[in-house]
Amino acid sequence: MRTMIAASAALALLIGCAELEGQQKQTGGVLLGGALGGLAGAQLGSGTGQVAAAAAGTLLGAFLGSEIGRSLDRADQLYMSRTTQQALDVAPSGTVSTWRNPDSGHSGTVTPTRTYQTETGQYCREFRQTVTIDGRIEEAQGRACRQPDGTWRVV
Repeated sequence: MRTMIAASAALALLIGCAELEGQQKQTGGVLLGGALGGLAGAQLGSGTGQVAAAAAGTLLGAFLGSEIGRSLDRADQLYMSRTTQQALDVAPSGTVSTWRNPDSGHSGTVTPTRTYQTETGQYCREFRQTVTIDGRIEEAQGRACRQPDGTWRVV
């Protein structure tokens, strides 16, 4: 359960923090990580444990979101965002795409794992993503769908 909550929070932050700067990226990471961690916890818990799972997910997600948001700078976010978009656009499932910021030393990977079409005809891809900051690796899984303008949006 912790792995899924952490993965959800980390993924949401990784994609969502691309527009955040300075202190805002840490605050945005806390909010986004907390919200997604709470959502993941609520879906995993059952009965009276659902509230506790949601609370634990919120706290864990907020913490992880804060740490990653504080650590990634604007250049890291651009490297990650470009690599994610390109991997989802053209990389066959199972192909690892990497990024690395030579100035910060931060790096990561994006690996599409499955491509499918929804009932409405929208193309979506599941993927795994990692970010390495100061030797610590954070992993996440997600799903993104192609938008009418050709970009991919995490859902």
